[in-house]
Amino acid sequence: MLFSPPAPESPARAVLLAVGAALEERGYDPVDQLVGYLLSGDPTYITSYGNARSLIRGLGREELLEEIVRGYLAAVKGGHGGGKAGD
Repeated sequence: MLFSPPAPESPARAVLLAVGAALEERGYDPVDQLVGYLLSGDPTYITSYGNARSLIRGLGREELLEEIVRGYLAAVKGGHGGGKAGD
């Protein structure tokens, strides 16, 4: 049996998790707010609470999208797809 240590968390993943938590703490829907930011580039979609806006602006939107797609594909491959019924 081989043991492989967990892969280190990417900076983009860490930022997405921190920003999502800050948005939830302030009562926002993280999915809606992150999609708005990713589509428009407007940082006001992201709360400044917890330094979330500064964190997310430290990464390019392309890097964030890559991490989201990477995570989605890993979840689907692992049988943890979040698809809706009928997809």
